[in-house]
Formats: sequence, structure tokens, C-alpha cells
Amino acid sequence: MSRTAPSTSRAGGVLAATCISTLVVNANTSAVSILLPAISEDTGTSVTTLQWAVTGYSLVGAAVIVTSGSLGDVFGRKRVFQLGLLLFVVSCVLIALAESGGMVIAGRVIQGAAGATILACGLSLLSVANEDEAQLRAVSLWGAAAAVGAAAGPLLGGVLVDITGWQGLFWIDAAVAVLCMLLTFVTVAESRDPDRPRSIDYAGTVLIAATLTPLILAVTESSDWGWLSPATLGCFAISIAAGWAFIVVEKRVAVPLLDLALLRNRVLVGSTIAILIGAGTINGLMYLLSLYFQDPSTLDFSPLQAGLATLPATVGLVVVAPLVPKLAAKFGGRQTIGVGFVLTTVGFVIVGFVQSDWRYVAFLLPLVAIAVGMGLSNGPASSAATASVPQSQVGGASGVSNMARYVGAAVATALAATVYGTVIGNRTDDGAGQAEALADGLAAASWLMAVLSFLGVLMALVIAKHRAARGTVDDAVASAAAITHTLPTTASGAAEATR
Repeated sequence: MSRTAPSTSRAGGVLAATCISTLVVNANTSAVSILLPAISEDTGTSVTTLQWAVTGYSLVGAAVIVTSGSLGDVFGRKRVFQLGLLLFVVSCVLIALAESGGMVIAGRVIQGAAGATILACGLSLLSVANEDEAQLRAVSLWGAAAAVGAAAGPLLGGVLVDITGWQGLFWIDAAVAVLCMLLTFVTVAESRDPDRPRSIDYAGTVLIAATLTPLILAVTESSDWGWLSPATLGCFAISIAAGWAFIVVEKRVAVPLLDLALLRNRVLVGSTIAILIGAGTINGLMYLLSLYFQDPSTLDFSPLQAGLATLPATVGLVVVAPLVPKLAAKFGGRQTIGVGFVLTTVGFVIVGFVQSDWRYVAFLLPLVAIAVGMGLSNGPASSAATASVPQSQVGGASGVSNMARYVGAAVATALAATVYGTVIGNRTDDGAGQAEALADGLAAASWLMAVLSFLGVLMALVIAKHRAARGTVDDAVASAAAITHTLPTTASGAAEATR
């Protein structure tokens, strides 16, 4: 992120506007999976189709997260932040008024762009409105708000479904976003980065979306189309061509979306893949459990009960994460990441043996293992990403890791939904009961998540030794926020010292 002199904004107002908005965005994002069965029943759209409400959000977020920050630097951070809030309000109203699944998905796609813009520009506004210790304190509070929102979202969604219907979440979020717009208008001064070139990599943004969309479409529809069908192979071909075009464009534009030179950094690449895997598996898990827990054939939980049931995975992750920086400082970042992914793998393997007669208590141990494992791996992986580069490249490294979270969430959720739905369909065709078919689907998807988590263990081996964060309070907050965003730590820019 580019630094400029602190603006004349009233710092308290900037802090309130940005922290409230990031809390709402992250709570909204994590709540949606819990709402899917209710939305499906209301709109008559299958939950398989509605997975695009999750993957579409993440797909657009991946394309926009870096570009929106650049737009703020060039055209004004307050202006672009306000635009993000306006888009968020529009998307919430569109979803709340939706009478079809397609309208819900369209609203969530818009919301993906809005959420990424709010996070990117909000953090920039907060940084330029403060300096030194005040900046560290403000960014830490922003990170805490992000972590709390992500953890509380599923429970909040469950509560609101029972009280207001699933639409209530979006009406409330729209109202809060309007409040943030007013607060921003009154208290936040405009700021730009006058030293940044005015060139924006719009082509890179489009090509990111063009790479991911056909890939996810092919994965999602492969059970109906067939893996070797012309449609599936055509989608893969388009994805590969768009990916190649993205690389060509990034080599030629003045200010690329992704500095390809960063990909020569082994620590950054390994930690980014670890971040992608962590974000992907937690999102895939939440999607699967929200459906499985609420299905009448299995546990038949209400949305509120399902929200409560996922607390060990969401709150547990956020509670464990702040304790991790000191462990990483003592034992090493890559060792902590490796142990974390081992625990996550074990948790998914246990769920891989699920039977149709399992009660909720049988899920508690693996959920705790997954939460602790992800708490151990998320923070050190994010810290490694920004510690592996000089201070001048910390913003670029943060952008890469933040983009990776969205990519991981989109791809892994699509894979999990495809495996889950395909196995259920195959087992049902073979004459299995609904509960048995659902359990087999969850088991198969969990084995896939276990394989992905084990790849995280291998990434820990790839990551070279690097400086770990010291374990301060700010490092603890950055570790807790790592489930949603990469924040600076006391190790950020450490590579400069080795040159």
C-alpha cells in the first residue's frame, strides 16, 4: 500500500467507518453459506446452483481486490471507498428483493466487487489518517473487527433467518452501509498517492475473471457435461488461454496487477499457496457443513442451530490465532505452518469417515482440530508473505496473498460442491437412502479437503527459513485477521535487512 502524509481526517471517524464496514462485510460473507438452504427453499433454486452465490462473490473479489486499491490511489481513496459502500447497498437491496436464485447470485457477484473495494480502500484510508503508533493501533482494531465479523457471521445469519427470514441480513447490512457512507462523508478527507502512475491494469482485472470463471464453470458442470466433453474441455481451454494472456499483459503494463518478479520469491510463493489452501478449505468446509447440518435427512438443524454448530470452526480459529505469533517466533514460522496443516488434514480425514447415523458430538473433535490447525497456519503464512520481501514490496506481497484468499475460496468451494453433489447423485441412483448418500457425499468432499490440506504441509517444507513476527499484540491481531486479510507484522519487509 502506498503511503502519503496523514490526511486531515478526524481519525476517530475514519476508524469507526472503516472498522464497522469491514466487520459488516466479513460477517455478511461468512453468513451466506448458512442462508443457502433457506434461500433455496424460498426461490426454488437448488443449493448446487446457489453455490455460485459463494463462488461468484469470491471470483469477482479476486479480480477486484488489487485494482480497487489502485483506483483509490489514483482517483481518491474516499471516493472509491464510498463507491464500494454504494455498490454494497445496491447488492444487499437486490438480494433482499430477489425472487429467484439468479437474482441472488447476481447480487452476490456485485457484492464481491463491493466487499473487495471496501476492504482495500478502507485499510488505505485508515493508514493515511494515522501515523506511527496510532497507525499500528488503528490497523490492529481494523484487523480485530475483520476477525470478529468472520467468526460471528454464521451465528448472526442463523439468528436472523429465524427472526426476520434470510432477507433480514441484507436489509440490516444495507442500513449499516448507508450509515458508514454518511460517517465517511462527514469525517473522512480525500487522499491520493500523487507519486503513483495513473495507469490502471484493467486488462489484468478482466483476465483474472476470464481465467477463473470458465475454470469454475467446468468444475461445477463436469458431472453433467462429463470431464472429457467438448464443453468442459472448451472451458479449460479458455481458462488456460486467459491465464496465458494475463501473464503476457502483466509483463507489458506500466503498473501490473501482479508483479511477476515476486513469483521468483520461494517464500512468498509457498506462503501464498498455503494461504490459498487455508482459505479454500475453510470456505469449502463451511459450505458443506451448512448444507449437511440443515438437511432433514441428517441432523435437521435450524439455521440458528447450524450457526451455533459451526462456532468451533469459526470462533475457535480466531481465538487460537492470536496465540500463534509467539509460537512461530519460538519454533519457526514454517514449522508452525506445517503442524497447522497436519492438524487440519487429520480433522478432514476424521470427517471423511462420517456415517449417516453420526450425531453432532461426533463432529466436535475434527472441527476443533481443523480450527486449531488453521489458526496455526494462517497467521504465520501471512506473516511470511510480507516478511519475504523488502519494505517497498510489502504492499505487492499483501495484494498477492489477499487475491489468493479469494481464488482459494472460489475454486475449493466449487470443487467441494461438485464432489458433494456428484457423489450424492451417484449413490441415490444406486438405491442408497438420502441420509446415507449425503454422508457419502460429505465424506468424499472431506477427503478432497484432506488432500488439499496435506499439500499445505508440503508448502511448509518449500518455505525457506525467514524472520518470524516477534509476537506483539499487533502481531496477534494480524494473525487473527489472517482468515480474511493480510496485515503488516513486525517481520514485514525483513528481506531488506538481508540484502
